[in-house]
Amino acid sequence: MKKKEFNLKDFLINYGVILVMVILVVITSIKSPNFLSGNNLMNLLLNMSARLVIALGIAGCVITAGCDLSAGRMIGLGGCIAGILLQKADYSGKFYPDMQPMNIFLVVIIVMVITALFGAVTGIFIAFLNVPPFISTLAMMEIVYGLNLIYTNATPIGGYVDYYTALSSKGPILPWLVWIAVLIAGITWFIFNMTRHGKYMYAIGANPQAAEVTGVPVKLTMILIYAKAAAFYGLAGFMLGAKSGGASVNLGLGYEMEAIAACTIGGVSVTGGRGKVSSAVVGVAVFEFLKAALQFLGVNANAQWIALGIIIYIAISLDIRKYVTKK
Repeated sequence: MKKKEFNLKDFLINYGVILVMVILVVITSIKSPNFLSGNNLMNLLLNMSARLVIALGIAGCVITAGCDLSAGRMIGLGGCIAGILLQKADYSGKFYPDMQPMNIFLVVIIVMVITALFGAVTGIFIAFLNVPPFISTLAMMEIVYGLNLIYTNATPIGGYVDYYTALSSKGPILPWLVWIAVLIAGITWFIFNMTRHGKYMYAIGANPQAAEVTGVPVKLTMILIYAKAAAFYGLAGFMLGAKSGGASVNLGLGYEMEAIAACTIGGVSVTGGRGKVSSAVVGVAVFEFLKAALQFLGVNANAQWIALGIIIYIAISLDIRKYVTKK
């Protein structure tokens, strides 16, 4: 068998953004030794944990050549619901004064079920009414935000019980939030690779018409994809609330853009049909390391948004170039 020759151009197209990240991390580590300190790496892991859960949810949408603009508002809803249900009994600003803090596992289930229902509605509009994912999720973004404003009266939520906020600081070796992200990554890998639903998802992303002709339940699969994604967003809101010690309707604002960008950077194709759990993991890691490196290098906070935007442009351009080249 003829050994495949190394092609520098293909290598740069496939791994260019990651290479830039590695170079930037090396430079930052030389200029600021604290960059790779244990405390900073732990902070990076905590930042990555909730963002990875969001990216894993949105990855399924992107693999089917869709998107989900409602993620950020779903995160806010999930964080507010979790916070309200886990406020201390003696907290002066308690949302429900006569209610005791609930079991934390029950709260997770409640949050994920509620957000999954909203996601299922989005999926129904996409599957049965052929509303483009961009429009359907944009509409749901506004609906969820409005409902959350009415529900919370735009009031910040705080006063959480200790066993909730401790998720960001306590756990075996690593904080529980990191382990939650690892668990969700494992579950997602199993769904993507070992279930019919995963095979259906890739088939729809590659060619939805062909998938339907071959017997793939396209409509049901799309509903499940968006419901699962929304459940993950709710869980991410729960996690972010534990990390920050508070929540508001603006919790998670704009995170959907970061998640889509992270997926694309890691190798989830915006053209559909391609992407793995490892793609989301790599993308989130690249994104978080880049942001941290720019901060340590003293880059103006406002200019960092420009740098991240350029990275997104490059990643998506390279992704589309790979697709056109294969065509």
